[in-house]
Amino acid sequence: MDISLVICTRNRAAQLGPCLRYVAELAYTGSWELIVVDNGSSDKTAEVIADFARSVAFPVRYVFQPIKGLGNARNAGIAASTGGIVAFTDDDCYVSPNFLAATLRAFGNPSVGFVTGRVTLHDPTDYPATINESRVPKFFPSGRYLPPGALMGANMSFRHETLTAIGGFDPLFGSGALFPAEDCDAAARAGLAGWDGVYDPDIEVAHHHGRKADSIGKLHRSYDIGRGAYHTKLILSCGAVGHGLKGWGRLITLRLRRRPASAYWESYGAIGYAWQWANGRAKSRRGISS
Repeated sequence: MDISLVICTRNRAAQLGPCLRYVAELAYTGSWELIVVDNGSSDKTAEVIADFARSVAFPVRYVFQPIKGLGNARNAGIAASTGGIVAFTDDDCYVSPNFLAATLRAFGNPSVGFVTGRVTLHDPTDYPATINESRVPKFFPSGRYLPPGALMGANMSFRHETLTAIGGFDPLFGSGALFPAEDCDAAARAGLAGWDGVYDPDIEVAHHHGRKADSIGKLHRSYDIGRGAYHTKLILSCGAVGHGLKGWGRLITLRLRRRPASAYWESYGAIGYAWQWANGRAKSRRGISS
């Protein structure tokens, strides 16, 4: 199998329908599969997926993961996948017809372990957040600091062997878990393991997130918490002290000027992750499985 496309969803049957209609229009003639992970939905998500699977010719796998959290859901998708490349998008995103073909081209160099692409704003009345509309390609050398936002979970892909090498996504990270930023965390660990990364603007999805200006404060707060946890994890768990300190330095030189409240919420995320890390080490010393 060339590539597996994984979409994780929870109680968003209405959004998932349009997302899947764009998937049906993918123009790729190689071998691929769609894996839809239901992260414990109680609405009609399973019915939407079943109806869609009956309407298309390509393989569609339904995976039910009851343990809440995007990291857990994505790991379930990885476990079910058979593709050499595992691509991810979100249930409120619309892939372009060449999404799969462009993704595979971006992995042309065997040193590339993760890839991200362009995320545009589908509805111009939505607040321009959680997008990256740059048309300038970027290269992320292995071993370098990867800033949050460099890679977006709405449009990211990994070699299957890369995901295996890093142990997949951290269940503590991601929407529905304690800390957002599961995407950057996984890519950073891939970089520390020796894999290069690429931003390729030819790989495109449109994000139909529906957020307006009055709801953005909560989004920024969650990202601040994830950013603080991510930089603290680099120091405590990944052995990348210089990378973590560089991220914290940018709080002082850049982020405080834009949002002074970032200092509080990033510290909140840092303390939360440090507590989880210390608790995990204590359990390990006592021989308790976390």
